[in-house]
Amino acid sequence: MKSIQKWTVGGLLTAGLVVVGFVAAASGLWAQNPGIKRTVVFTGDVSVPGREARIASVEIAPGANAGHHTHPGDEITYVMEGQGELLIDGEPALKFKAGEGFVVKSGLKHDARNTGTQPLKLAAIYVVDKGKPIATPVP
Repeated sequence: MKSIQKWTVGGLLTAGLVVVGFVAAASGLWAQNPGIKRTVVFTGDVSVPGREARIASVEIAPGANAGHHTHPGDEITYVMEGQGELLIDGEPALKFKAGEGFVVKSGLKHDARNTGTQPLKLAAIYVVDKGKPIATPVP
């Protein structure tokens, strides 16, 4: 005979808070930097074993930056609104504006900065290792 688990409203709220806490911890870069907001809108398998695609809406406030970080896979980004610059360690700054795009290869330490006066809005596709956070902060 199978046992039946009864959930109370309090139990469901506690479980929900545990999940929210885990997501916040896994996305530590996002929680530490109030100038950037990343919202994953889709996750799906790709043809590379052990990898998945995550599509995210990214917004960086005027004058703010994402913070130095890496990704466990490639980032492919389209700039929807605003302007900014991509700072990859060891390379000259790459300036970009609405209608343009850029790619950040797996493992590269980098930062993105909003150089404009309006929010910088990006559509980012990450092809990353399954189960790993999209971004990891680095000093």
